[in-house]
Amino acid sequence: MKRVWLVFAATAWGWAPVAAQQQPTAVQTAQAFGAREFVRSISLSPNGQYFAMLISGKGKSVVLATGWVDGSQRPVSILSSDGDPERLTGCDWANDDRLICSIYTVAGKGVDALGFTRTIAINRDGKEMKVVTAREGPDALEVMQNGGSVIDWFGDAEGNALLMTRQFVETSSTGTFSTGSNRPGLGVERIDPTTLKRTVIERANALAVEYITDGLGNVRIMGLRPEDSDGMVKDQVKYLYRSPASKQWLPLSTVNGGRNGESNFDPWAVDPTENVAYGYDTLDGRRALFKVALDGSGKQELVFARPDVDLGGLIRIGRKNRVVGVSFVTDRRQTAFFDPELKKLQQALQKAVPELPLVSFVDANSDESKLLMWLGSDVDPGRYMVFNKKNRHLDSLVAVRPDLDDRKLATVKTISIQANDGAQIPAYLTLPPGSTGKNIPAIVMPHGGPGARDEWGFDWLAQFYAARGYAVLQPNYRGSTGYGDNWFVENGFKSWRIAIGDVNDAGRWLITQGITTPDHLAIVGWSYGGYAALQSSVLDPNLFKAIVAIAPVTDLDSWREELRGFKQYALRDQFIGRGPHVSEGSPARNAAVFKVPVLMFHGDGDQNVGIGESRLMASRLKSAGKPIELVEFKGLDHQLDDAGARTDMLARSDAFLRATMKLPD
Repeated sequence: MKRVWLVFAATAWGWAPVAAQQQPTAVQTAQAFGAREFVRSISLSPNGQYFAMLISGKGKSVVLATGWVDGSQRPVSILSSDGDPERLTGCDWANDDRLICSIYTVAGKGVDALGFTRTIAINRDGKEMKVVTAREGPDALEVMQNGGSVIDWFGDAEGNALLMTRQFVETSSTGTFSTGSNRPGLGVERIDPTTLKRTVIERANALAVEYITDGLGNVRIMGLRPEDSDGMVKDQVKYLYRSPASKQWLPLSTVNGGRNGESNFDPWAVDPTENVAYGYDTLDGRRALFKVALDGSGKQELVFARPDVDLGGLIRIGRKNRVVGVSFVTDRRQTAFFDPELKKLQQALQKAVPELPLVSFVDANSDESKLLMWLGSDVDPGRYMVFNKKNRHLDSLVAVRPDLDDRKLATVKTISIQANDGAQIPAYLTLPPGSTGKNIPAIVMPHGGPGARDEWGFDWLAQFYAARGYAVLQPNYRGSTGYGDNWFVENGFKSWRIAIGDVNDAGRWLITQGITTPDHLAIVGWSYGGYAALQSSVLDPNLFKAIVAIAPVTDLDSWREELRGFKQYALRDQFIGRGPHVSEGSPARNAAVFKVPVLMFHGDGDQNVGIGESRLMASRLKSAGKPIELVEFKGLDHQLDDAGARTDMLARSDAFLRATMKLPD
């Protein structure tokens, strides 16, 4: 394999890899792992000659660059966003010369802020930039937050147009479209990416939240989310479908939110050849893939299922988003391919590049003769490669984190922990490179969500702490997704005692296995993981000797109230629930039981969990006379997507853990 342009490209944008060192300092290690991913996203042009990628710039900035796949010409930066507040979030090819990009921006502050998306078009040389999102007009009675997204890249018979959603807002007078498009709600337009000529093909529906096409420019499925009498959205989506030659909408399925064991077909894609919808439904308490005929018969057929885990994402490829497989995670992520050629390629890659066992198909050119793929492992953050079917070559294009190329990373081991009630908790253990794994400081790191799970692979946070000499244990506690309805229980808030009990049992396991000692055990978490880190002390205040919580929920009622006045309030209210578990499961209300120092980090621009949650926790701990430090990052959101902030967070948390547990520098 050859590396086409990685070295000079990284240097050109100021991201040259850190020089290899025998013993990097704590600050250098924090800088290396705190750096954002160099490549944030990447796509392949229809002819397969060019790529476009979003890369991390200085601070919060994001840069759009285009280049030649064969490396014959130097990549060019054509657009940038400073992240304050606008930031580029995605770019893809409308045709070989034009890109469609999404921009996200925020107006206001904290939980009262409103997010807006806008779509632009730009030539691959950076010229002819135009705003694709339609303007509201002077007679608009509301603000248009949704700037639309592409749902079909093959929007007409010639493939020269796109299908995009559009949020139509209510106006005080008749709109300019005679089709009645001034009716508020979500609709669909066909747009020429060069001239921006637009035609409404689906009139706006006030309850519409989703449209699914067949990849050939035809809208086949519509999702409607009902509202109650107070205008609050319900935890339910009703799907309708239409046959290829009809405009009449017919009922398909109703999907209820949460995991309740009910059978609800959730459509994800349409196959025009088979005239079926692919989607997920519940089978024996787990998420399985089905296809449902769209010919009026309603015939449902099982496509693929696992008896042990839920199925994950649908694998689609090419300009028409052809369904080719489905992924799932056992001890590590795997893919079941329906396409024989891709299945054969997957097997060949496992033999050719065994050191990079994780493979994702990212994009393809029009005839699928060139495939853009991501390959990675636990000790490799990943690299994008292009496979040419014609000459059978696999060429390396760019590394995701070139700044870590010269660092030895820690291997990740899949393990199982027995909980106090006998349940086997799947988890991942990361030991410092070269460590014996005995009598070393250790960290339990519960994941966020709680509707999520950890996977085998590279994790920059776990790898940082491993590089600093800690063992890191990441449990997929009950309340995690991926293991079926029974494992999810009622979610990590309503069933917090079970979820936090599993997290604490993970800490006890580290001690009983001799990996660490009671005096050298800490807990670090982000989002729900931060909540779990704090709540662990409510359940057992003597277990962990130091707590680091990043952007945590600290009071369930106050977090619920962050959405008061928004349409999603009822959904969060239902998710949290009512009852004694709310006060018992809120660490801010139980500050008096804490016995160990707490360090928290939070961005004051966080819309997921308002910074008021951390401020409340800090205030309660201070009032109770407990040691607490809160570090606030101005203008940053839930992800703290800034290299300087992440570096500071890593360095401070490491110093805090060492001082608290009396570890050497």
